[in-house]
Amino acid sequence: MKNTTPPDAPAAGRLSRAARRAQMLDIALEIIREEGADRLTLGYLAARAGVSKPVAYEHFGTRSGLLTAMYRALDEKHSVVLRDALSKAPKSLQATADVLASAWVHCSADSSGEWHAIGSALGGSEEMVAVHKELIEEYVRLFAATLKPWSPLADDELYRRCAGLIGAGDALSMLMINGQCSEKDAAQSFSALIQGGVGAG
Repeated sequence: MKNTTPPDAPAAGRLSRAARRAQMLDIALEIIREEGADRLTLGYLAARAGVSKPVAYEHFGTRSGLLTAMYRALDEKHSVVLRDALSKAPKSLQATADVLASAWVHCSADSSGEWHAIGSALGGSEEMVAVHKELIEEYVRLFAATLKPWSPLADDELYRRCAGLIGAGDALSMLMINGQCSEKDAAQSFSALIQGGVGAG
């Protein structure tokens, strides 16, 4: 019988390249949660994942590459939650602002330990600065596009205000993470700032 298995398909019991990468990212997050970022090395990750060191290096290159990939993976989960919530929101400024604020603050609460640990481990590296700038710009564009139907502002002014709003959302999230307010209070304050910030009325 002719073999119809694609030549690049994994052997039985083995993970595909994409699945192996996802598995190692999940394990890397477990290591950070359980043992801290200092314990995370490509060698230790390989041992925990049950693969050889070269496999880990092939996927991530360096420890900074691994940390950056983790940062992007957490951000992708954040983005999916945010976009999914927006797709289900009633079409009004208040409802949209409430969804943006609640999703933003909740994701910060849900992954605060990992975000902080990864950010601290990468420090002020050029790679980290570039990735952070790229991701923030994506969120600013998302906020601006989402809020545009309710704003009389010119596009460039709305973009600048959305950049400021995201900074405010991060600051409110830090208050919550530090125990200075509840998640609900942080989200309500952020929603109020969003509604006022778009210049409606």
